[in-house]
Amino acid sequence: MIKGFPISDFIQSSIEALNVMSTYEAIAMLLAIAYILLAIKQSLWCWPAAFVSTLIYTLLFFDVSLLMDSFLNAYYLVMAVYGWWSWKYGGKLTEKELEVSTYGVAKNLKIILILSVLSLGVGYIMANYTSADFAYMDSFTTVFALFTTYMLAKKVLENWIYWIVIDAVSIYIYIQKGLNLTAVLFVIYTILAFVAYRQWREEYDDRKAQTLSTL
Repeated sequence: MIKGFPISDFIQSSIEALNVMSTYEAIAMLLAIAYILLAIKQSLWCWPAAFVSTLIYTLLFFDVSLLMDSFLNAYYLVMAVYGWWSWKYGGKLTEKELEVSTYGVAKNLKIILILSVLSLGVGYIMANYTSADFAYMDSFTTVFALFTTYMLAKKVLENWIYWIVIDAVSIYIYIQKGLNLTAVLFVIYTILAFVAYRQWREEYDDRKAQTLSTL
């Protein structure tokens, strides 16, 4: 229960949302889940799935005047193209397919600090000059999501840890706004992000061990 919100009401409203979901929304949702599943397997097909899914969401959000959400998905659309190229060619046409890498603790702490300051700045503007709800939390998830999408496109291991936090915060926001079906989707995202981190971590550790054994 969140702020007096019964689980039974949450389930009932989610079922009702499923009943009124448009065909395009359903396709976008399924492709979004497929994108994460394929990304876990490091399949290049995750990016075409992401492209079509975000294209649909971009148009849907624009149609209902959710312009910031439309803009964010338009960004994801561009990153889907970049992600495919980056994974296939390692970011350069002359190199092999990209491998999982890590930023390390120090670099991640710097990134978190910089993105947190940016989030506070954006949150302040949204809280004081717009009618936005959850201005600071929404700014946090947006700013971090923008950079974390780039990390995923570069196969940086820690991107999944960032997504776990982003998705968990998003679940709370969506439940409070009554977007229960979207909250359910982000619960799935959070679980898959845990799975993805574990699998990518195992691959990274195995490759590192093999490299050390050959020295």
